[in-house]
Amino acid sequence: MSEQTGKQMSKEEKDARFEAELLPVLDPLYNFAYRLTLDEDDANDLVQETYLKAYRFFDYFEQGTNAKAWLFRILKNSFINEFRKKSKQPAKVDYSEVEGYYNSDDVEGEGGVATTTDLRTESVQDLIGDEVASALNALPVDFRTVIILCDLEGFTYEEMAKILDIPIGTVRSRLHRARNSLKEKLENYAKSMGYNNS
Repeated sequence: MSEQTGKQMSKEEKDARFEAELLPVLDPLYNFAYRLTLDEDDANDLVQETYLKAYRFFDYFEQGTNAKAWLFRILKNSFINEFRKKSKQPAKVDYSEVEGYYNSDDVEGEGGVATTTDLRTESVQDLIGDEVASALNALPVDFRTVIILCDLEGFTYEEMAKILDIPIGTVRSRLHRARNSLKEKLENYAKSMGYNNS
């Protein structure tokens, strides 16, 4: 329940608090969702589902606690639940979408290159570089998640443990293994850029 002397908030109070505390986290939450799903539509759906759940259970959110960590945990749990659900379903192909794509005149642009552009991918790649983004996306989801939370979003180990619902030792271990894996994936790129490991 709300901290306001044990009474429930009015809808107006709830809406105002929700907007003030949780909506400022929208951009980092979307970036996290996109990094988990690697798909813009899935990321949007995941963020929407997260905010719906957060609104539904907002009476249980303790004012003054870390709203960002609370939302990231809801998003992570929603992602895991959706991933489990999808892994139990057989793969589906929308043949009309495939047929429409290959029958369109826009399949290739100048020089035979596909013309679709994903601005989110471009902006993230500008921020961390193509090779780093590719290497990060190639990591298993558990490794990718801890690197995003720690190195891109700036969460502490304690906050990460709460978001991921794992012991802090597991956070440290997973982050160490994730960084080593990322380092291995980026070694050749570093050498080509003139960095020498000797």
